[in-house]
Amino acid sequence: MIKLIKIIYFIFFSFYFLFFPNVNAQEKIKIGLLVPMTGENKEIGESIIKAVGLAVKDIDNDLIEIFPKDTATKANQTLKSAFELSEMGIKIVIGPVFYESLTYLDEMKNLTFLSLTNKTLDLPKNVISAGINSTSQFNTIKKFLESNQIKRTIFLTPIRDYEFEIKRGMKNSKIKIYKDYEYNTEPTKLTKQIEEITNYRIRKQNLEDEINRIKNSNDPNKEKKIKRLEKRYTLGGLNFDAVVIADFDESLKSVSTSLLYTDVVPKNKYFITLNQWFDESLLNETDIQPLYYPSIDKENFDSYKIKYFNAFNEDPTHLSLLSYDLVGLVYYLSLSSNKENLNKIFKRKNSFKGKIGIFDIKNNKINHRLNFYKIEDKKLIKIF
Repeated sequence: MIKLIKIIYFIFFSFYFLFFPNVNAQEKIKIGLLVPMTGENKEIGESIIKAVGLAVKDIDNDLIEIFPKDTATKANQTLKSAFELSEMGIKIVIGPVFYESLTYLDEMKNLTFLSLTNKTLDLPKNVISAGINSTSQFNTIKKFLESNQIKRTIFLTPIRDYEFEIKRGMKNSKIKIYKDYEYNTEPTKLTKQIEEITNYRIRKQNLEDEINRIKNSNDPNKEKKIKRLEKRYTLGGLNFDAVVIADFDESLKSVSTSLLYTDVVPKNKYFITLNQWFDESLLNETDIQPLYYPSIDKENFDSYKIKYFNAFNEDPTHLSLLSYDLVGLVYYLSLSSNKENLNKIFKRKNSFKGKIGIFDIKNNKINHRLNFYKIEDKKLIKIF
């Protein structure tokens, strides 16, 4: 079967009508937008609304109409706003932003929701997760491990609310797992668990035993050997080549520091983590470098941030970039398909290119083809 891959370049939106001359010039493209406009996440909602407006401006077509509605990050308010959009004849909606807002949306069967969440478990059938999900990230990590012939990789997953999402991503990607561990993020418990995972006490005892053995030996060079050993923390190899830490922010740094404490260093073992959205604070964490992770296209992200800043004199959220791309996607699909059947398009296999990069759609799921980066010597380096 011939696979048709449709590639969409958002910077050329204004030329699409050249390829779709039969589109009714009077037919409006109505897009609903469900974001928090009140409550604690109001600023995120405002950023997304601005990004959507920016996308519409770049497309430069008067047929596009955006209808924002408030979710207040509450499931009941989200349902109420979704019903209002449905009454307006809207078929496709960008949002909601957060997983917690999705609870009742299966009641709105005539709407298709492109949610910005990266969670994929237990979604209503009419909700498509457009976030950078764990499957996309593990697919990219798998590519790196295989290209570098890294055979023994251990996985460290925190006991948090996204633990099962991580497990789903590992399973879907079919990544090769040497050993898989869950850990408690409470500092004292974490340190003890990392010691157990790395056999730290045994390796430390090995070092002490070896120093004592040499001290009691007749080796003429024992003083030099002892001094060399005393500079070490442990003795004995580790039975893995890489460690994937499924964590973020200060917790990621805590786990990495615990690994250093147990004499596991990134110069000898690959330290890999999940998408960090180019967290600049990691550039200064030289002890845990090199540090590897998958993410979106950095050049495109930087270009978008400049465009956004020039328009609004403020920095965008990464979620706003997702919404910017989704406007272009809906626009393209609306031109190339019957709007009444948009929900069916997301069941077919297609590929599109936006500011984030290429993302694939199939069976109501979106997976992103991510890049892979390394932080080393305070610099971010693109691997592929």
